[in-house]
Amino acid sequence: MGRHGSAPQPDATAAGHGHSHSHGGPANASRGVVAVLGGIVALVVVLTVAGLVALWPPAVTAPAVIGDLYDGVVFVEGTVESTARATCEGTSSDRLLDGTIPETVTCVTAKVRVDAGASAGGGEVVSVAVPSAVERAGLARGDGVRLTRFPPADGQPAVYAWADRSRRTPLTVLVVVFAVAVVAVARLKGLAALGGLAVAYLAIGSFVVPALLAGSDPVLVAVVASSAIMTVLLYLAHGVTVKTTTALLGTLAGLVATALFAWWATAATGLTGLDAEEGQALSQLTTGAGISGVILCGIIIAGLGVLNDVTISQASAVWEIHDAAPHLGPGRLFSAGMRIGRDHLASVVYTIVFVYAGAALPTLMLQALYQRPVGDVVVSGSVAEELVRTLVTSSSLVLTIPLTTAVAAVLAASSRTAADRTATDRTEPHPPD
Repeated sequence: MGRHGSAPQPDATAAGHGHSHSHGGPANASRGVVAVLGGIVALVVVLTVAGLVALWPPAVTAPAVIGDLYDGVVFVEGTVESTARATCEGTSSDRLLDGTIPETVTCVTAKVRVDAGASAGGGEVVSVAVPSAVERAGLARGDGVRLTRFPPADGQPAVYAWADRSRRTPLTVLVVVFAVAVVAVARLKGLAALGGLAVAYLAIGSFVVPALLAGSDPVLVAVVASSAIMTVLLYLAHGVTVKTTTALLGTLAGLVATALFAWWATAATGLTGLDAEEGQALSQLTTGAGISGVILCGIIIAGLGVLNDVTISQASAVWEIHDAAPHLGPGRLFSAGMRIGRDHLASVVYTIVFVYAGAALPTLMLQALYQRPVGDVVVSGSVAEELVRTLVTSSSLVLTIPLTTAVAAVLAASSRTAADRTATDRTEPHPPD
């Protein structure tokens, strides 16, 4: 290494070689390194495919109770034409914080015209009761809403009930704006990233959810699905390069760490998932994986995005440092990469905490109204779940960043060695035969 660092001609040749294959393309690494990486990736792909085959769930069928209760029930969309208030007798759903039920409450009804294109009841004007909280938040003429339509029964007409606001149009606009912005800035890579998102959605909808409902092990489901998703996403968005393979290996290592941390944390903290209404409903309607298993699977999958972010960033940083200073060895590349990695780790941890704090904000506000001590709030089910997600993901990052940086430094240094060897062969005279 010292000889190449002091000789001007090989250094210049090596630097030129490093820039001609920027970002760690396969041509930058020696054939042996590429062969080893190819073998590792092939093994990962084989194991992932085997896991998908072994865990692939049968067709999901709804429990008989769901079929009996919801046969013919559909959601329809409509437009509010008017709202009205009236005084009604209080019921158990109006119970106050002190446990009492008020004698009278204000009831809100809305006249809604069902959209003409609805699957049933199109064009009808129906009257539905609206939760008072929804009305207080603002409900006016012209607002789009979703209603639940119960089919006619026993000679009685169809019945409509409030479901939610209609968000189809604004969400569609947001998706289109997001997609256009991504493609406009990242171009082909942005288009590839959107394709990767479609693959991830397909994997979760067609494999993860049915497999959990079928009772498959949640850790295996999460690891296999995450491995498949990240392998496709990384190579689709960033190309088949040594840099991308470095990020993939770092992501898979972080994924294993996340799975181990999440498995221990959910068991140790006794997270059940029964604090939310959805968890209670799932526990009654499914015979598959327990709700705690669903939480465990969710924690693992939730960490994918952050792991992908830090691994591809660290791999890119190391390769960029190598391109700028191709004479650096693996130790100095690792040190330089970790200086970037420490800053990245700090910012990503803040991001994770803020995201989960934002998600838990309504719960925190409710606990503040009850004037419960901070210690009690932290250990409550819903807040503890968000806290576990934060700590598990952050702990995995602490291990993933140095590991990815180390792998990238070794591979980048090996490409320098290969480039120097090629430069030496071309510049040094060969002895005559």
